[in-house]
Amino acid sequence: MEIAVAATAPFGADVLERLAATHDVVALLTRPDRPAGRGRKLAAPAAKQAAEALGIRVLQPERPTVELELPDVVVVCAYGLLIPESLLERGLWLNVHPSLLPRWRGAAPVERAILAGDVETGVTIHETVKELDAGPIAAQQRFLITPDDDAGAVFLRSAELAVELLNDVLPAPEFRPQEGESSYAAKIEPLDRELDLSDPVDSFNRIRALSPHIGARAELHGRRVTIWRAALEDGELVPLEVQPEGGKRMSNDAFERGLRP
Repeated sequence: MEIAVAATAPFGADVLERLAATHDVVALLTRPDRPAGRGRKLAAPAAKQAAEALGIRVLQPERPTVELELPDVVVVCAYGLLIPESLLERGLWLNVHPSLLPRWRGAAPVERAILAGDVETGVTIHETVKELDAGPIAAQQRFLITPDDDAGAVFLRSAELAVELLNDVLPAPEFRPQEGESSYAAKIEPLDRELDLSDPVDSFNRIRALSPHIGARAELHGRRVTIWRAALEDGELVPLEVQPEGGKRMSNDAFERGLRP
């Protein structure tokens, strides 16, 4: 079976690489290159970099349209653009969503689950429909979120599980409606990155939710820093890895040594 993948973000790139190891992935649909970094140079999406390394054909329209040449089956994973109904009607589109739908529909399901203190999440494979993350479910499996897990760890486990589920689903998918109350995982905004250090539990969850890809911000010893790793010890937040504004990542011990006269 020839399939295509629609993906942009690193999570989608991970799923693409894993799928290509066992399936005939003939095309990647991804977003156009965008300026990135301090120099604002054009940079390819993570999924495009993965596809080119694998020799997979890459399509990068500003918006997906019916003119695209795609196989009958497309796996969508962290693509970032809505698929028009005219394309959805042409074949089977399966979406990989890293949550237990209908909980955490939307752009940031992993981050929102950790921010909310959820102790479990999972992966849902569902049919892509016009409504956001609302299609019938082909497969779903849950796993625990431990206190040691940050978003990176949850994305990694989600990618592994997604391909396991797709291996079972792709030959002959069967669907059931989503059940239960839905919740929305809004994208991460600048205010979501700000830590309230007077609330250690929320700060601990926020640091985990935004690491290693976004970063949570606070002021330590009068300096603005991004806190990448921390621990909770006897109800107190203990920073472990920080990045001073304009500087490099370092251990919190090294940061504090640098503050000494």
